[in-house]
Amino acid sequence: MSSESVNELAIHEEIDLYVWEGTSDIAARAERCLSGYDVSVIRADAGLAFPPPREAARPAVALVSVTVMNDARFSGHDWLATQGIPVIWVASEERNRDPRYYPPAYSYTLPLSFTGAALRALLFRLAGIAHAADRAAARAPRPLVAVSEAMRALLAEAQTFADCRASVLIHGETGVGKERVARLLHDHASWSAGPFVAVNCGAIPEGLFEAHFFGHAKGAFTGAIGAHKGYFEQANGGTLFLDEIGDLPLYQQVKLLRVLEQNTVTRLGSTSEVNVDFRLVAATNKNLRALVAEGAFRADLYYRLAVVELHVPNLEARGPAEKAAIFKALLERYLPGDTVTVPEWLIARVSRTRFPGNVRELSNLVERVGIIRRQFRDWDQERIERVFDRMGQGAAPGPGVALPAAREGEPAARAPFTPAEQAERARVVAALAANGWRRQDTANMLGISRKVLWEKMRKFQLAEGQGELADGAVETP
Repeated sequence: MSSESVNELAIHEEIDLYVWEGTSDIAARAERCLSGYDVSVIRADAGLAFPPPREAARPAVALVSVTVMNDARFSGHDWLATQGIPVIWVASEERNRDPRYYPPAYSYTLPLSFTGAALRALLFRLAGIAHAADRAAARAPRPLVAVSEAMRALLAEAQTFADCRASVLIHGETGVGKERVARLLHDHASWSAGPFVAVNCGAIPEGLFEAHFFGHAKGAFTGAIGAHKGYFEQANGGTLFLDEIGDLPLYQQVKLLRVLEQNTVTRLGSTSEVNVDFRLVAATNKNLRALVAEGAFRADLYYRLAVVELHVPNLEARGPAEKAAIFKALLERYLPGDTVTVPEWLIARVSRTRFPGNVRELSNLVERVGIIRRQFRDWDQERIERVFDRMGQGAAPGPGVALPAAREGEPAARAPFTPAEQAERARVVAALAANGWRRQDTANMLGISRKVLWEKMRKFQLAEGQGELADGAVETP
């Protein structure tokens, strides 16, 4: 799945979380962390008979403490292997490098002191991956907003090539919606009833490419208690979408090319070849031709991928009208049933604002504006204007709006952030907002240390955003 936000599927569909806690107390903590979300926490080692009933169409994830691994009463191994659902292993932090507890097949881990934000982020991502691979029930695709001539031309070209088996390479900046275009290609193909498996090549753990892509046979390594299909087999009969293909190391590019040429895979620990038939769609925000010239990307793989090439324009190229149309469409999804017309001043503000993070950044703005609308039942212009100001955008301020003066003891306003800095700043602000400005939870969500987060907050002038701790005390760096 794409890493654009908390998985949309996980928000709108119920998830089953099967918990084996052993001697640890993780089931009750999981229930507290997931309170208010559509997640059913099932205590699988609390006398539940196996195999337990499970609705195949519902996304499911397992949360397993390592304390059950040597327990003869743990009857979940075979059931989990049969179901093929992702497994999150939980252990004390000092065990986090011990291969006995974390075999390659189960690379998703949480420390025993996991936070609610870390659990939710991993759970929603894995639930989305599981559902995308299974695709038990087809979902009605969301139409792409195409007001500009550039986007209308792109969609027409995508639909033209949707039903051919040729590989497609999608170019575009981060956040423009490359996965949405890949999804459109799949949904308009004759094999749309098959799976759509989305993989972020930049997120594959080091050394686990084979386990993730090729799968493994039962007994291939310690802890491989059942056979596992890799991404190639999961996508059989459908579409495999490889996002950020430019981040794939050279030695992995060779293995991908071999599969594309032979249409077969061999699982780890097996000698039997498995035939696979899928349509490959890849996406990148990098100049692959330049990488080929530098020797950082294989020319033969590039030509194999770029049979059909599509370019997704950024928001600035699409124009003010399309920004406004996307904003309205996203806001309608965020505030279902809210029939109040969006004020013209807000539409004008969105239209003249630059979004270096493209649709992803615009989606973040929609969420923040939507929260204000939902909480105050009003389009509070003063608060909404502050949201725009804090985004650090390059939009021209409205009439009579002056830039804020620096407080005493604070540095003067710095030069405008670069587009890359603006996108990174928006990502940090979104994570802070999602975690109530609690820095430890935010750092966990971003996968960085608290110190690195604090340095980013200082760099992006976010130090004034102090958050409250659970006990009401003000958190300071």
